[in-house]
Amino acid sequence: MKAIFFATVLMLSLVGYRSATPFNISGTVYDQSSGNALVGVQVSVEGAGTAVATDANGHYAISAEKGKYLAFHFIGYESKRVKVGKDSVIDVKLNPITENLEEVVIVGHGVQAKSELVGSVAGIRIRGMSRTGYSSQVYMPQPINTESYKGVTENRFFNPLDEPLSTFAIDVDAASYSNFRRFINNGQLPPIDAVRIEELINYFQYDLKGPSGGEPVAIHTELAVAPWNPEHRLLRISLKAKSVPTDKLPASNLVFLIDVSGSMMGVNRLPLAQASMKMLVDQLRANDHVAIVTYAGSAGVVLESTPGSQKTKIKDAIDALHAGGSTAGGAGLQLAYRIARQHFIKGGNNRIVLASDGDFNVGSASDGDMEQLIAKERQSGVSLSVLGFGMGNFKDSKMELLANKGHGNYAYIDNITEARKAMVTEFGGTLFTVAKDVKVQVEFNPGKVQAYRLMGYENRLLEKEDFNNDGKLGGDMGVGHTVTALYEIVPMGVKSTYPGDVDPLKYQPVKERPEVRISDEIATVKFRYKDTEGDKSRLQQMTVAGKPQELSEASADFRFASAVAELGMLLRNSDYKQQADYDRLIARAKGAKGIDDEGYRAEFIRLAESVKLLAKSNELAAESD
Repeated sequence: MKAIFFATVLMLSLVGYRSATPFNISGTVYDQSSGNALVGVQVSVEGAGTAVATDANGHYAISAEKGKYLAFHFIGYESKRVKVGKDSVIDVKLNPITENLEEVVIVGHGVQAKSELVGSVAGIRIRGMSRTGYSSQVYMPQPINTESYKGVTENRFFNPLDEPLSTFAIDVDAASYSNFRRFINNGQLPPIDAVRIEELINYFQYDLKGPSGGEPVAIHTELAVAPWNPEHRLLRISLKAKSVPTDKLPASNLVFLIDVSGSMMGVNRLPLAQASMKMLVDQLRANDHVAIVTYAGSAGVVLESTPGSQKTKIKDAIDALHAGGSTAGGAGLQLAYRIARQHFIKGGNNRIVLASDGDFNVGSASDGDMEQLIAKERQSGVSLSVLGFGMGNFKDSKMELLANKGHGNYAYIDNITEARKAMVTEFGGTLFTVAKDVKVQVEFNPGKVQAYRLMGYENRLLEKEDFNNDGKLGGDMGVGHTVTALYEIVPMGVKSTYPGDVDPLKYQPVKERPEVRISDEIATVKFRYKDTEGDKSRLQQMTVAGKPQELSEASADFRFASAVAELGMLLRNSDYKQQADYDRLIARAKGAKGIDDEGYRAEFIRLAESVKLLAKSNELAAESD
């Protein structure tokens, strides 16, 4: 009966979500007077939190259900709404506003000079007069892209004689995948530094056996031929956290920290954040509590800690939020931590859920300031989960830092479907930790391995000494989480340019590679973790035999994860992509789709096909230039 009740509540909370099947709509937006195509027009699906911008040819592509309305907004033009019917092509002509626009922008309940906001705010309403003389609202899409991503120096191949140990903190974040999807759906390839291969891989759930004997995490390994170089090997290391029934999860003390500054205007920002938070509210129980803190020019408490049973009261507080003002992110974080400490539940889930575009520009603004603040506050036992929103001014670099240092996870919400994935489908994994400070260390056998390379995790690398140092942070795993890491291995005896040659050393003897022993081990995998309430880590380990499977004999999950990693290398134009190929990875992903009830793997295949077309288009454009 509980399962039936939960399913009913979920269905009611998502009413309309499955009422019709979305289909792809494309078209071109023109100037009514000149007939010229308009670049940068914001095209959104009303009520769905989905938005794209027209490309250099005025073209757009978006998914919507029949009966929904498409809204078209552009500075200097009258807004337009078009009802979706059965046509898959909808071309639109916008009327320019001939009168001068006022030189102010209405931001929430205040007025701000337009010049102060250009380049930093998308979806700002500007009041002007239409040709008919009636007041009209037009919207300014982001004219300058100020998104920021932390630079990634790609991991290289190492010789195990020199570097026998590879050490990193696990990462359950998947923000890079949904952000990459946003770029592709908008007809663009993402910036190289926006592509974090480990987050692409870990976006997907894999069929792994859970732990036994009371352990919170189980470890699995698999070795097969590398798809992009048949002479190399690919080692998959996967962790699986235990599953816990919802009614057995500890009580939650949550603080929703919601950015309501001017930069959060626009359908894919605050309205989408509000919809996401309300989905989360629907999952709460009577013993859970929620407080709401907002920040713009200053921080304030919108809702004191309220039982999860009072869903209407919590949702009303969320619905009442409006965007406007500057961004006092540091003050908001400090206030949220204070509220969380005041209502701390011993043995419970004490967590701040931050919803923002990361555009902190008042108070503690630098990454160093934020890192110090969170390093101090996390000692209280309060975790920080981060939900990123927006485009054009999105600060991925800051959002990732906040989650990594705050004992939490980081997701980028680009549409209502992604909100449902994070807030409903993966509710336990998003909010409830079962193992903290999880670290992995792999020792490679130099008698079997000529070189190795960790794919991704560049921002999570640790020194070898950090593995045994319980004072060094690892990553946290939530209920049911899976984490995968891939190593590319060059076996002994293979002629290879990796890891490269150096001259013999002058002042110490050259290290000799040991004789191949009878043992077939190529590596030993160790991982450490702490219990949620503990400060002392525990150790588990297992060995990896050296005989690989043929790729065709590997598990479907292995083949699919390798296809995701291969696409990541192509997106990054990796120095190590070797024989990576779009057609082969797409075919492999199709053959490894398996059970795909939510359609995430099918969506990846469509995205990979789009990346192939965009990459080809860019190559042709470069050749013509």
